Amino acid sequence: MAQWTTSDIPDQHGRTVLITGANSGLGLHSSQVLAARGARVLMACRNPERGRGARDQVAADAAIEPELVELDLADLASVRKAAEQVRERTGDRLDVLMNNAGVMAPPLGATQDGFELQIGTNHLGHAALTWLLMPALRATSGARVVTLSSIAHRGGSLDLDDLNFHRRRYSPSRAYSQSKLANLLFAFELDRRAQRDGLDLRSVAAHPGMSSTELAMNSLHARSLPGPLTKVARRINGLITQSGEQGALPQLYAATAPGATSGSYYGPNGFAEIRGYPTRAKASSAATDVETARRLWTLTEELTGVTADPA
Repeated sequence: MAQWTTSDIPDQHGRTVLITGANSGLGLHSSQVLAARGARVLMACRNPERGRGARDQVAADAAIEPELVELDLADLASVRKAAEQVRERTGDRLDVLMNNAGVMAPPLGATQDGFELQIGTNHLGHAALTWLLMPALRATSGARVVTLSSIAHRGGSLDLDDLNFHRRRYSPSRAYSQSKLANLLFAFELDRRAQRDGLDLRSVAAHPGMSSTELAMNSLHARSLPGPLTKVARRINGLITQSGEQGALPQLYAATAPGATSGSYYGPNGFAEIRGYPTRAKASSAATDVETARRLWTLTEELTGVTADPA
């Protein structure tokens, strides 16, 4: 795995990949790399106009024309519609689902279904999408679900009685950490259940370290810092972070590398996992708590109205 790069990605012809949040940042770069390697890439985007622009960028070097899927993870009706379209277009065959999209540290807000915006988008929307696409994933030999977490999950705790901050005081960073912890718990529980049921499915988690992406920049703006402080924050961000292209390596490794194992978590190999090349990442003890993962799984089914084993 030493200094694994995109040049190590095997040929992707014959594989179909769905990437959420594919119009920018890590999702866009992942789309470009996998399409250039021969994969049929379905780019799931919330904004159709931005999605078309991103598709044109990916198509420039794609072996197979990329396709757009309209998806708003903050709206479960949109999640259901997108899953139906993917199943119809692919004939119930999907090699990789890359749960990449996310929102980071915005002011308090709610999804269309009334969930706190970050837990609703980052976890609940992706969990529902994964479950709705399970027939296509189960039908594809060696299928993978790649779930994006963050080093921020280590600072988070999961309050299963108040996921939506109805009683707790809302903190943008605390809510983000909670959502990224939920992502890891979900990925590990999906692995356990896939193994229990004998499925030929890998559930792999990844994180990008600290990468300079549109998501990170938007997070700085959302904090409403005074102009001078915003400039300082940008300069510090540029010194610490790595490029989006480098940050996408762990999720690309998880999606394509023969050695990427189910139930594993990958991130950068540098100091504090901030930057570097893909390696095994460190999950917090909270992220590996089996009972919490089981309870979150059940609660997620109740909140989304989607079962983990749809017909």
